Amino acid sequence: MMHVAAETYRRFIIFSAITTLSAITGVAFWAGAGVAAAAEEAAATREEAVILTPQPPATPRINGAKIFGVRPGHPFLFTIPATGQRPMEFAVEGLPEGLTVDSQTGRISGSLKARGAYAVTFRARNALGRADRKFKIVCGDTLALTPMMGWSTWYYWSKHLSDRIVRDGADAMVSSGLIDHGWSYLEIAEFWQVKPGSNAPMLSGEPRDAQGNIHTCPWFPDMKGLADYIHGKGLKAGIYTSPGPLTCEGYVGAYRHERQDAQQFAAWGFDYLMYDWCSYEGVAKSHALAALQKPYRQMGDILKQLDRDIVLKICQYGMGDVWKWGREAGGNCWRTGGDLGGRYRDIPASLSHVFDLYGRNELQRYAGPGGWNDPDNLLLGIIYKLGERVSADKPGLPPNRETGPTSLSPNEQYAHMSLWCLSAAPLFFGGDVRQLDAFTLSLLTNDEVLEVDQDPLGKAAMRVSKNGDREVWAKDMEDGSKAVGLFNRGEGTQQVTAKWSALGLTGKQTVRDLWRQKDLGGFDGQFSAPVGRHGVVLLRLRANKRANKRDSSN
Repeated sequence: MMHVAAETYRRFIIFSAITTLSAITGVAFWAGAGVAAAAEEAAATREEAVILTPQPPATPRINGAKIFGVRPGHPFLFTIPATGQRPMEFAVEGLPEGLTVDSQTGRISGSLKARGAYAVTFRARNALGRADRKFKIVCGDTLALTPMMGWSTWYYWSKHLSDRIVRDGADAMVSSGLIDHGWSYLEIAEFWQVKPGSNAPMLSGEPRDAQGNIHTCPWFPDMKGLADYIHGKGLKAGIYTSPGPLTCEGYVGAYRHERQDAQQFAAWGFDYLMYDWCSYEGVAKSHALAALQKPYRQMGDILKQLDRDIVLKICQYGMGDVWKWGREAGGNCWRTGGDLGGRYRDIPASLSHVFDLYGRNELQRYAGPGGWNDPDNLLLGIIYKLGERVSADKPGLPPNRETGPTSLSPNEQYAHMSLWCLSAAPLFFGGDVRQLDAFTLSLLTNDEVLEVDQDPLGKAAMRVSKNGDREVWAKDMEDGSKAVGLFNRGEGTQQVTAKWSALGLTGKQTVRDLWRQKDLGGFDGQFSAPVGRHGVVLLRLRANKRANKRDSSN
């Protein structure tokens, strides 16, 4: 969500970049408009949505992050993500004093007083077997030791939001099984506040009381009750506001009430704050670095003083190279560019822009545990067709708007998810969580792919080679392996090759296809695969120690 001036500027920059690149190379870079957009749409309809992710076994399997950070004395909530036949029983070996686990839900709660790193073992058991997994709880000053994963209301519900819709979304995150793969945050993205000057009864009212405490609009009658409901599902609750007088859509912001609002968010029980630049543009009156940083440093300092952990998302569209200072300002993640879905038909072009921005291999140096580059939400599944013609109201849909499948082709959706995971980006699903078709669900629940994003080392992938439309990206993993993406940004199937010399590897490597969760064998020197239009092959390379030992002895 963006201020109009900032959004116009962003679109001009993207259009200029795409136009220039296309003129130089003669290639339509993932189709931005006109004839290219028509070709994109036609190609997307021809492409079959093939499900590559295998179904998880009925035996227990523990998924998700392997590390979690909390501050001393603050409320702790973590749900052990595990797939397998239910009922399932959970236990934690070595759980430190102050924490307890619910054996039926796997929900760990309580608080820790003593700082330190606690090594524990998760256990999950059902009628078919048992799974164990080592886990680390770090009680200290750093939150978000791995990128956050969750669902955001913005790209489907937009301004047609209510308490009931959020509760239904929490229910769906559990019933769909997303929670069993580590999806844990629910972000209420705007529209819970009063909208000054609105004539709509459910949006109007006094923005604040006489003491300056913020009011909610009638659609949200009980924010503490709503946060409690989300927590009762084993999830974490996220909220949205702006440092300006108004949010991007004209609802009440936090300007001159920053501490008061932050304390209110903590009292309600929220765990995450998206802080969106919006009308602060008029307050700052400048894009000087100090002006860009000021509201985020202020909120970052306030959040550190609360009696509850609140993860801070800095949202100001990458201005001032935010990745260089976002962590210092108190951010746990920062948007590196504009809205990926600012216009429905432009989503493929916006995705291409992310490839180009991250392909500079600059932003990655600033990301890691506690602070992450955020290229925006995952625009998969059923989303709001921003910028499209609005049809008549439809039963079951919010009024006066159109929704439909993402404008990304199936191959582009695989590339989208793969690039985000390689980049160690926060993963926030932007589609309708209640309407998860089998293909979309398979994109969101491949645990080997998600493990790339959630790796405790926290390294972000670099682009290690580019040959025309063919690119190879590589990410170092904690266990010494490498996650490697073979991307084809061209208009037809092409062979893409990862060379060990470019990856800093020697000897034979065992290559595994992560989307198919299948070992492909041992390879020496390089690996090649055909990659479809705008598609990806996502790999994990591990040294074949037995083969390399045998070779060295000859």
